[in-house]
Amino acid sequence: FTGTDVYQRSFDPREFLKEFYTLSDSQGRPNTFLMQNLRSLFKMFSLDGLRGNTLIDVGCGPTIYQLLSACEHFQEIIALDYVDQNRRELEKWLRNEAGAFDWRPVVQYVCELEGDREKWAEKEEKLRKKVRQVLKCDVTKANPVDTVSLPPADCLVSTLCLETACKDLPTFRSALRNVGALLRPGGHLVMLTVLRETYYAFNQQVFSCLRLERNAVEEAVEAAGFEVKFSEVQPCPPGDDRDDCEAVLSLVARR
Repeated sequence: FTGTDVYQRSFDPREFLKEFYTLSDSQGRPNTFLMQNLRSLFKMFSLDGLRGNTLIDVGCGPTIYQLLSACEHFQEIIALDYVDQNRRELEKWLRNEAGAFDWRPVVQYVCELEGDREKWAEKEEKLRKKVRQVLKCDVTKANPVDTVSLPPADCLVSTLCLETACKDLPTFRSALRNVGALLRPGGHLVMLTVLRETYYAFNQQVFSCLRLERNAVEEAVEAAGFEVKFSEVQPCPPGDDRDDCEAVLSLVARR
């Protein structure tokens, strides 16, 4: 199991973004895994009732792709991640600093899903305005944000996070309860979870992943006090040796 100390010490957000979050690789091959996830998020955030004031992103990493559809439906966003350098990398983009990662192709792709590719600059500005706080969190703690008191959220989004942060199923189940407590009753949980993956690798490093089945995730969500409203599995594109992911679960549940 890759512990938090390893992430804190050796996770390189720049290399991670270059490896997994460019829309096409150096040979011009499309990033089908990312595109599929963007389409899933667009679909989930188009569902009835996914509206409100506050959205909390649990385990945001250095990425913004998971907020591109969400930011159209919520007024303020709070992004949480354990790793200090991930939060710094995210803040660099939020402040529009020189040298920040270029998300423009990804933003354009989502704008195209929404019907107007040319609105990308508008969307970037909207997202930058709406992310109000970027805070440290630990999903294994009963209060993941420790001493900070957050408003009860209308929506919680967590993409490809809990399965890397939890060493076993009991930890995963308790992490869902911990983050679930950040939501108001009636609020929604939106998740992307990789299934049957045990590792992912980049930059000559290997990081562990908790191998999960669809029913284990759905049961854990229900045990944390949620009712599953939407659940869909899509196979992972084959032939990628950077991980052994077999499928991705898109899930929406109501507290």
